[in-house]
Amino acid sequence: MSVRTADLPKRAASAVVMLAISGAALWFGGIVWTLFVAAVAIGVYFEWSVLALLFREPGTHRNLWRLAGAVYCAAGATVLIALRDSALGIFAVLVLLGAVIGTDVGAYFSGRTFGGPKIAPRISPSKTWAGLAGGALGASLVIWLLFDAVGASRLGADGAASVSSAAIGGLPSVVLAGIVAAVVAQAGDFFESWMKRRAGVKDSGKLLPGHGGLFDRVDGLLSVSVAVGAIFMVARVAGAL
Repeated sequence: MSVRTADLPKRAASAVVMLAISGAALWFGGIVWTLFVAAVAIGVYFEWSVLALLFREPGTHRNLWRLAGAVYCAAGATVLIALRDSALGIFAVLVLLGAVIGTDVGAYFSGRTFGGPKIAPRISPSKTWAGLAGGALGASLVIWLLFDAVGASRLGADGAASVSSAAIGGLPSVVLAGIVAAVVAQAGDFFESWMKRRAGVKDSGKLLPGHGGLFDRVDGLLSVSVAVGAIFMVARVAGAL
């Protein structure tokens, strides 16, 4: 989404409000975090449903799209709630959030600096391969900082003494996690952009001044959360065999 200079104060103000509300919910955890995540998921599902109803192609199975949206949003919300309730608590959620934010920031600056070939110009004209590489670097850096520079012990995680990048395989694992997070987050962004183009709209909604809709803000976070849940499910099934 392009940002006009005149929109920056409005965008910054709404970002501060969003950060304060989400940060408070994450800090309190428990029912507060659960209700917050559920409310966001319901809001995203509403916007998803509107996009599905606006699909312009004849023969589109809109009800199936709405059902898929319900499953997708519920899966992402479940993962975020489960991570906050896990032994690592706030730290686990911050690693996931940090990876997505690192991807967005790294992709933005790398894409603007280097430009280059577009990934899928018909879906999202501004996204480049250089941006994706920068996003992977940004995600890796944030993950490393959270594990080694900040540390789980400062974020209230149980059993934090065992949490470091070495515990997950060192730098290669951090880089791999960053690459996967960047690819999945960008895929979520592309998917939402594709839905909006199919529906003939610029934003998923108008709830957040200067930002568009909820889906516009959490598309990458949602896709990464679903991917994390899928990875844990596969790992559990594989461990049970």
